[in-house]
Amino acid sequence: MPQTFLKDNCRTVNGLLKTALGPPAGSATTLSPAQDITFRHESVKCLVSIIKSMGGWMDEQLRIGESSHTRFPESDISMEGHSTSNGEDAAVPDYEFHPEVNLEFSDATTLEQRRAYKMELQKGIALFNRKPSKGIEFLISTKKLGGSPEEVAAFLKKASGLSETVIGDYLGERDEFPLKVMHAYVDSFNFKEMDFGEAIRFFLQGFRLPGEAQKIDRIMEKFAERYCKCNPSSFTSADTAYVLAYSVIMLNTDAHNNMVKDKMSKADFIRNNRGIDDGKDLPEEYLGALYDQIVKNEIKMSSDSPAQQSKQATSLNKLLGLDGILNLVTGKQTEEKPLGANGLLIKHIQEQFKAKAGKSESMYHSVTDIAILRFMVEVCWGPMLAAFSMTLDQSDDRLATAHCLLGFRFAVHVTAVMGMQTQRDAFMTSVAKFTYLHCAADMKQKNVDAVKAIILIALEDGNHLQEAWEHILTCLSRIEHLQLLGEGAPTDASFLTASNGETEERTPKPIGLSSLKRKGTIQDPAVMAVVRGGSYDSTTVGLNSSGPVTPEQLSNFISNLNLLDQIGNFELNHVFVHSQQLNSEAIVAFVRALCKVAISELQSPTDPRVFSLTKIVEIAHYNMNRIRLVWSRIWNVLSDFFVSVGLSENLSVAIFVMDSLRQLAMKFLEREELANYNFQNEFLRPFVIVMQKSSSAEIRELIVRCISQMVLSRVSNVKSGWKSVFLIFTAAAADERKNIVLLAFETMEKIVREYFPYITETEAMTFTDCVRCLLAFTTSRFNNDVSPNAIAFLRFCAVKLAEGELLSNGKSISDGSTSDTAESGEVVLNAETFTNKDEPSSFWVPLLAGLSKLTSDSRLAIRKSSLEVLFSILKDHGHVFSNQFWIAVFNSIVLPIFNFVSEKEVTVKDDQSSPSVRSSQSEGSTWDSETASVAAHCLVDLFVSFFDVVRPQLSSVVLVITGFIKSPVQGTASTGVAALVRLTGDLGIRLSEHEWSEIYVGLKEATESTIPGFLKVLGTMNNIEFTHYSHTDLEMDSDHGFSGDDIEDDNLQTAAYVISRMKSHIAVQLLLIQVVADLYTSHPKSLSRGNIATILELFSSVASHAHQLNSEMKVQKKILRVCSVLELSGPPIVHFENESYQSYLNFLQYILLQFPRLSSEMGTESRLVTVCMEVVQTYLNCTGHQFAQVKSANRPVLHWILPLGSAKKEELAARTTLVVTALRVLGNLERDTFKRHALRFFPLLVDLVRSEHSSGEVQRVLTYIFQQCIGSIILE
Repeated sequence: MPQTFLKDNCRTVNGLLKTALGPPAGSATTLSPAQDITFRHESVKCLVSIIKSMGGWMDEQLRIGESSHTRFPESDISMEGHSTSNGEDAAVPDYEFHPEVNLEFSDATTLEQRRAYKMELQKGIALFNRKPSKGIEFLISTKKLGGSPEEVAAFLKKASGLSETVIGDYLGERDEFPLKVMHAYVDSFNFKEMDFGEAIRFFLQGFRLPGEAQKIDRIMEKFAERYCKCNPSSFTSADTAYVLAYSVIMLNTDAHNNMVKDKMSKADFIRNNRGIDDGKDLPEEYLGALYDQIVKNEIKMSSDSPAQQSKQATSLNKLLGLDGILNLVTGKQTEEKPLGANGLLIKHIQEQFKAKAGKSESMYHSVTDIAILRFMVEVCWGPMLAAFSMTLDQSDDRLATAHCLLGFRFAVHVTAVMGMQTQRDAFMTSVAKFTYLHCAADMKQKNVDAVKAIILIALEDGNHLQEAWEHILTCLSRIEHLQLLGEGAPTDASFLTASNGETEERTPKPIGLSSLKRKGTIQDPAVMAVVRGGSYDSTTVGLNSSGPVTPEQLSNFISNLNLLDQIGNFELNHVFVHSQQLNSEAIVAFVRALCKVAISELQSPTDPRVFSLTKIVEIAHYNMNRIRLVWSRIWNVLSDFFVSVGLSENLSVAIFVMDSLRQLAMKFLEREELANYNFQNEFLRPFVIVMQKSSSAEIRELIVRCISQMVLSRVSNVKSGWKSVFLIFTAAAADERKNIVLLAFETMEKIVREYFPYITETEAMTFTDCVRCLLAFTTSRFNNDVSPNAIAFLRFCAVKLAEGELLSNGKSISDGSTSDTAESGEVVLNAETFTNKDEPSSFWVPLLAGLSKLTSDSRLAIRKSSLEVLFSILKDHGHVFSNQFWIAVFNSIVLPIFNFVSEKEVTVKDDQSSPSVRSSQSEGSTWDSETASVAAHCLVDLFVSFFDVVRPQLSSVVLVITGFIKSPVQGTASTGVAALVRLTGDLGIRLSEHEWSEIYVGLKEATESTIPGFLKVLGTMNNIEFTHYSHTDLEMDSDHGFSGDDIEDDNLQTAAYVISRMKSHIAVQLLLIQVVADLYTSHPKSLSRGNIATILELFSSVASHAHQLNSEMKVQKKILRVCSVLELSGPPIVHFENESYQSYLNFLQYILLQFPRLSSEMGTESRLVTVCMEVVQTYLNCTGHQFAQVKSANRPVLHWILPLGSAKKEELAARTTLVVTALRVLGNLERDTFKRHALRFFPLLVDLVRSEHSSGEVQRVLTYIFQQCIGSIILE
């Protein structure tokens, strides 16, 4: 570039601009028109030369800067190899890496053999240093090295004489065997509890990173995976370690290379690494310590000379584009910080000019910093833009327009490289507008030349265009559209705008040029819009114009289409193929711009097109082999695009996009993913989002089919992608279309049954995703086809889990993702329930919790099946649970299943409504009696099987069982009683006194708590009045039939319900006292003082309650009347009272006999006498022992015994056995005891003598008492 003053350059450019524009309108000139045009063209040519020289000088300075410190000469490698390939001066490797060789030569007897072996080994090492693959093959073939990847890795790691550079190159190869060697090499390192910076330092000691970005990417990817395996709690995923490793390498280069002037600060380092831990920030203290460690202690590679280290360190950023890569991670743009432009530099240059300005007017200053060029461009760009634009617009001279387009190219190059965004976009917009592709009818040859210039700019300066790519890609899109019209091919709109029903019937007709010429007019609105044209910025060209297309416009349009034949498909596609050469930042900008153009095409109301969409798929294929960091950022852009278009209302467009995404996914799944990475999951995420949000059944079905095809054909390659796969199938499980549900479940069935090991091959957490997916299928509305099978597969998963088929990678899963939170009434599990020490057991949580939740499902078959499977799993595999986990399972999974038991009881207690409503509520649990019976049996069976572990939960289990017993439904209460019998029968001898106390107290509470609720129901009979009913008939009505005419229907229903409840209540009470009797007789050791007191209270309570029921004469008469009308059997009230007192007496006698001392302390004898007196008194009340008295003034009083009715006689007969038992108890009392209590019961005995009896047994017992007991007392 000529050395000139800035002000002189500015004056020159402005002068050339005036000349290029010509004299102002109306001014006089001495030049002829031909001279004026020539003069203008020469001025433009000068301006082009100026901007060209600026670009040339800029490129030269940049090349000088690169060659001085970024070149990585290949001669370094060849010299290293040469130094070890000749003679015996090279270091002899140790034999540690090949133990067989040591053994062989330990017995060697000749020195010649050792020397021959040494020479052959050196030959192999020398060959390796020149051609590593050949060297390895030679060493293996000569048996100096084993053939496994692990042995080769050990050789590379331990042998001396190998070039560290060549080792790095070999480890970075993508061929199968070198790749396995690299994996074995990295896996040989143990980074456990090693700091990240020290791990990288330790890792890089044995080789030098290669100079190819793809090779480094493979090595660092494996390093990140290995570090995370050794330190599972260090980062969220291996992606974090991968990005941080690159960042550390960049920091090391920045901090320890003298050519880097502006060093990275700690704040910069922390800022650059924000959000890399799965969207979260790593602790600033951690990053700060890592920064200090690298800055203070440079990472050096062994055996490298300082010069080589400097060259390589400096070149790494250039070779890999690390600056750009980390900009991608942090989202920064390079143009925000122009190259070398800062205030200090400007001030320094100005001070130099001022200091030397007065010394010599003819002095020039040569500048080597390209920042000075920025100031010149800022002054010159405006005049140049005006000159090039005006000339290109006004002139049709081929040479002049060629110079203008050349000027545009040079101007874009300079402004783009300098990071001058505004100026770059101004030049790009101008040249794009001059293509006239938006108004094809007005195109000329110069406009076609402008199109060619656009393509050249894309190929030459693509790395610096950034947002300007949108202009280029828009032009390419319009070219393709016009070329299709020229070929007469049908437009994309003919396919994409048709409705679903029309698509099959409608066949697009091509629009041929001959057809256009023949008709002279066009009817297709989309084509008319293209012919009419529009503004450059309009996405719907010609849409707002009206009127038909004129023949002249049509003729010009067809003629200009022929001009575009100069641009073939090769030139058009070359831009997209060339995207592989773009740097890391440029390719992201390119893809972003292409997505914007694609959306613009697809959203066109008149002419939707898929050109850019197809190019997106091609671009993704071309660039899929880029390093992970770059490809990840590319995919972030593409992912948003696929989601946006996949949710399009245009079904055809959405289907096309999803199919394109499927093609990319199939291609991507061919790549291997290492453990702890998450990129497959990110890649498949668009499928997940569209599946969850799309309202189109066709799209959802297509996604399910695509995923099914991909997974089943690439199952061995799926790693982190399983999470997205299961999320998609989870969404499908809730779909309203049966075919979608069945298709998804069919694939899930095949995955679980045949490919289960692949699910957890690299990430055990995917097991929980699989379980959640199966649980989603259990709630499918198509339960007959899916839900039972899904529950069966949950059992299968439990078997696999118990067998230990999950990969134990140590990754913590107690992060809340395994907790199933639910609304009230559902299972709730908190992460705190399971400690980190119990991680293997935590895999059971979602499985067990899901089944637990299903037990409250509204479908009977699902409830029963889930109950059986849940308890079967717990019983079959509970032995693998720790004690702590068992307690958590019982509290959080098993016991919450039975919450409905207590809820049901509350409902009954608080109910005051009609009988029909009460009945539905009392039985309105989600469980029927059969399910409740299964559940109670399973609970007891599980508790008994693992009693030693879950023993502390006995009180909770008893509470559940007594909850069943409290049920107003006889079947459910009987289930509870049966469960209690099973529990005590199996555990009786193993229960402690305290545990027996819990059982007896539970029974007592269950017995007493049901009484108030029943009495409340019984009280409703007091509100029922029967018409034509006289209480004078109370003594005789039982002997006659009733008519239902005097009873209202509602009252009849209420009374019928009360009778049913009474029968159930009595049956349960009788069952309870029988269970208690069986318990104390079968387990006498359970009868401590406290337990005896509890049982006495229970029997007393039941007996009192039974006596109270028998005393409600008015209610009994109403019940008898209803039973007669409805032809029902009456409730066994008398039997209830007899049995309750009989059990009471039996227990008191048992205590007196078995525990005489304790009986004396507790006053059992007195209680026994009192109970017997109550029995006798009740019998006397039934006999009617009160006599009718007839009085006369002149005669003595006569006593008449009233005859008993048939009902009373039946009752008396029913009570005879009990009163006989009571009398015998009194008669069998010891002499002193009888004598002590005789005064209390003697009047009752007298009344018995005077009463009518239905059996002579009462009289015989009385005779015995009077003769043997009372008589002996009198004779004293």
